[in-house]
Amino acid sequence: MKVLFGMALLQTTGFVESLMRLIGLDWAVPDFSTLSRRQKTLKVNIPYRGSDGPLHLLVDSTGIKVDGEGEWNARKHGGSKRRVWCKIHIGIDEKALEIRAADFTTSNLGDARRLPEMLNQIPPEQEIATVAADGAFDTRKYN
Repeated sequence: MKVLFGMALLQTTGFVESLMRLIGLDWAVPDFSTLSRRQKTLKVNIPYRGSDGPLHLLVDSTGIKVDGEGEWNARKHGGSKRRVWCKIHIGIDEKALEIRAADFTTSNLGDARRLPEMLNQIPPEQEIATVAADGAFDTRKYN
């Protein structure tokens, strides 16, 4: 919810608590401190149906502009602004068109460095036939 709607942790907690009340569930929602501690190590498993045969993985990445404090301050008061960029790396099953691997990094990490981590997200029993990506994922020296 935090990433999807771009909310701060306190806002996320309040939002989820109100959703639980709206649907009539009396479930405990983690507090700010718990979310703050856990968000660094949280691993999200993306469910997939899969396709028959070996996996043909299509991999690419794109930049995402993040409004940081500098940008908000520049809009409000004028002056120079600091642009903050992040990268999302996605691996998609060519046949099923489902996301099989995803990674979110700062913009200073090269694509090639993240490819092994993305391939580790594929279960070991899944045969990988091909991995297709642009040249940024195919470098000997990690950038």
